[in-house]
Amino acid sequence: MAADFSFDIVSQVDLQEIDNAVNQTLKEIKTRFDFKGSRSEISFNREEKRILILADDDMKLNNIIEVLKTKLVKRGVSVKAILYGAPEKAMDGLIRQTADVIQGLTQEHAKEIVRCIKELKLKVQPTIQSDQVRVSSRSKDELQAVVQTLKFRSPVEIPLQFVNYR
Repeated sequence: MAADFSFDIVSQVDLQEIDNAVNQTLKEIKTRFDFKGSRSEISFNREEKRILILADDDMKLNNIIEVLKTKLVKRGVSVKAILYGAPEKAMDGLIRQTADVIQGLTQEHAKEIVRCIKELKLKVQPTIQSDQVRVSSRSKDELQAVVQTLKFRSPVEIPLQFVNYR
């Protein structure tokens, strides 16, 4: 009797690693020479999953974002997991920009992933379960083919993880 094997496709980010990266970015901009006398700062609101960046001008804003990206990559967080908003004017001539942390799959992303899996024409069954997609099959090889395809040709622009192999 052949058993069904399955795995889940999710998009999760470790919020503690983002918090650490933001703190390291803040520490670096406090000590950098090009930020001397600047009122630039960065903070992370864990409940809203939002990063707030304040800078004196566009150049400093871009520098803070680049420092943040390098700190995120060093901590193993995909830069695709951060969705940056448009810069806007704040008080006293500062520039404010928010960045949202993408956590979980939206229904649109899940439908796109299911459509991509069905286009492979393998004997697998994808099902959407709230903020994840479960893929099941009788063949481990076909499940691995799905994982490889989604790793290299993902239809969505967010980081995907493959968990709960059974």
